[in-house]
Amino acid sequence: MVRASDLRMRDVVNVLDGTRLGLISDFEMDLETGKVTAFIVPGPGRFLGFIGREVEYVIPWERIKKIGTDVILVDIPGYTDPRPSR
Repeated sequence: MVRASDLRMRDVVNVLDGTRLGLISDFEMDLETGKVTAFIVPGPGRFLGFIGREVEYVIPWERIKKIGTDVILVDIPGYTDPRPSR
């Protein structure tokens, strides 16, 4: 069993090009089934990579290939479903 707080400490890496996408900031869940449907990763910052984020990236559960002890491997051909941050 894995806790949500443990997952937030793991890097998310795209296996297609080795890009480090960042750390998980949030999850999307199906409230009826209680299953995680996607991970949310903050997009790049606007100023020097750390001040203000305009978008976040949604990684659907189907694109998650492996959850390891230090890293989460995903298979996405570029960032998926960018949307404005909340």
